[in-house]
Amino acid sequence: MRGLFLAATLLVATPALADEVTGTILAYDRVDGLIVLDDKTVWSLEFVTEVPEGLMSGDEVHIVYETAGEDGITKISAIHRK
Repeated sequence: MRGLFLAATLLVATPALADEVTGTILAYDRVDGLIVLDDKTVWSLEFVTEVPEGLMSGDEVHIVYETAGEDGITKISAIHRK
């Protein structure tokens, strides 16, 4: 019983881990807050507090985001133009 409780606690208490990616913007939708990078990944800027002014297609960016293990990306912490 203790083992089951411990396993359940570990599953619930999965910490968010910071990660990062760098790429070139293929498309930027300011209205919907979406960026498509050159590797075809789509990033939502929904929770980004500060988006670099004048961001446009062709810009190289560095994105810092948080993941929750196998649950995927939880939010983008920051985006910087390189």
